[in-house]
Amino acid sequence: MTNKPKLAAIAVVLRDNHALLAKRRNEPNAGLWGFPGGHVELGETGKQAAVRELFEETGVTAQPVDYLTNVDVIHTDADGNIRFHFLLAAVICDYISGEPVANDDVSDARWVPIEDILNKRITCSQNVEAVTLRAVDWLAKSTQARDLR
Repeated sequence: MTNKPKLAAIAVVLRDNHALLAKRRNEPNAGLWGFPGGHVELGETGKQAAVRELFEETGVTAQPVDYLTNVDVIHTDADGNIRFHFLLAAVICDYISGEPVANDDVSDARWVPIEDILNKRITCSQNVEAVTLRAVDWLAKSTQARDLR
């Protein structure tokens, strides 16, 4: 562990009442489902990092639209020492193309029914449900705004 938090970005892609999730291969959160994502590179925006990581981990191409929220991920050991500390920028993205295939540091990638996430039918990383709800709400508001035009 370094002595400072790491900045990362996650791509939140919803399509046909499903969310694109990836099963983490490595710590933190090995074996848990979450949104594809990873470290923000120097000179890269959070939006750019989200879609780059999405493609690297799943082969899916998307367009970043907006920031949804930030998520703090802090893991400690049994003695209370910090093992991992990430600040995740959650980016809502519009799906463009591709079907998910696990690559890079994920062991599986697939479209998961939003209902399964919200009803805890799969084991997700912390905050996945809250980010999913925020994304559903954001899309509903976005659709309403388009309908008013």
